Amino acid sequence: MWCGQEFVARGGGVHALARYHGVARRLVLAYKERGRRDLARPLGEVLAGVVPHLPGARPDAAGMWWLVPAPSRRSAARVRGGPHVLELARRCAAWMAAQGRPVAVAPALRLDAGARDAVGLDQAQRVANLAGRLRLHPDGAPPAGTPVVLLDDVVTTGATVGACTAALRAGSVEVSAVLALTAAG
Repeated sequence: MWCGQEFVARGGGVHALARYHGVARRLVLAYKERGRRDLARPLGEVLAGVVPHLPGARPDAAGMWWLVPAPSRRSAARVRGGPHVLELARRCAAWMAAQGRPVAVAPALRLDAGARDAVGLDQAQRVANLAGRLRLHPDGAPPAGTPVVLLDDVVTTGATVGACTAALRAGSVEVSAVLALTAAG
């Protein structure tokens, strides 16, 4: 269940379903690192139940909700059986659509080669690790001016959320809200 706690990263409201410990941590790790792809559906459905209620989150002028997943390193995605946050976004979108909300998933962000695994890095190291390596991919981006909800699995220091938000804003895409499964802290 959504704990309703707000975590702040780079001056914007970042919301998480739960803190990254206990059962929530075990679920994220099982899904992300241990091949439990069957968890994508229930995790996506929980995200879908929260997205329309996030402060600041809104559909575009035509009523379409846009979801942008945080990208994975290509090597990590290969090991994990695909980009796991993209799959969460797709499951979230499917559930929102089933509830009568028009929704689109925009895989608008790419992480270039050279970014390393962020485990064990502090905030400054995470920011440096992503500097110049996280980019807007125009083929996957929504139209300029579109409000989007950025989705991620774990917010640790806010470096990934900050880099994703900056890349989207540079492409004139508005991040109206950020939602993660869990947040450290």
